[in-house]
Amino acid sequence: MRFVMALLLWVLTTVLLAVAVPTAWAQKNIVDQAGYSAFAAAAAKDPQLQQAVAGELTTQVRTLAAKNGAEVNASLIRGVANAYTAGPMFPGQFAKANEIAHTWMFTNQLARDENGSWVVDLAPMLADASFQETLSQFNVKVPQTLTVPIAASAPEALQPGKLRPLAVWGPWVSVGATVLAGVFALLTLVAAKSRGKTLAALGVSALLVGAAGWAGLEAARRYLNNALNHTSGDIRQAADAMVNHAIANLHQWLNLTLAVGGGLVVFGVIVAMLGGLRRRPSDR
Repeated sequence: MRFVMALLLWVLTTVLLAVAVPTAWAQKNIVDQAGYSAFAAAAAKDPQLQQAVAGELTTQVRTLAAKNGAEVNASLIRGVANAYTAGPMFPGQFAKANEIAHTWMFTNQLARDENGSWVVDLAPMLADASFQETLSQFNVKVPQTLTVPIAASAPEALQPGKLRPLAVWGPWVSVGATVLAGVFALLTLVAAKSRGKTLAALGVSALLVGAAGWAGLEAARRYLNNALNHTSGDIRQAADAMVNHAIANLHQWLNLTLAVGGGLVVFGVIVAMLGGLRRRPSDR
């Protein structure tokens, strides 16, 4: 009976841990607005993303110039854009530009232009001093708001306000699952007869969760690619870079889970061996 109880508690611990790891990651990096801004700023250090944004900024400058009847040196503008996106100001301004997209997904405030497109605002980037000096040479003025469509038609899951329930319940789920996983892990240790074997079993739980997470990400990549197909051009390249950054970041969490699991297995085996050595003299 004690073994059955310990086994049931171990299964529940494993399930809760499988919920806790991805939900805690999502809450920290995606759902929370401040966390998402930090995530976007970190992603902005990716050269692929920098090149994609530089290309889009160049396109927007040429469009603004054309509206004013002016011509610009595309190579010059691209060089300025490349220097800007590789500079220290870009990560923070890129994060700010992404806040409007986060508002679209997680609130009922519609981050749309007059055509109903899902957008980001590039005006803060073009208002940077590194651009202004060059743009003034061509009499190009940047408007206060310069929205650029991310996708003309967002997928159903990313319609405005669709993810609002995640913003409301996400913190409760992530914290609750983490706390319950810890509680059930302790209950498993209490219910089990062998502490060493139980520690090793909990380590196996972490190993299973980490491995399942890696496999799940590989399976989910196809669905992510389908979502990215709603974007195109430089915006697609930038979105792809952000997805790659997200996957790499989640891999770090899963690797940490695997490392903790491996450590618990080794520690549990050592505890079990020491327990066996202590019992031997009394058995004789």
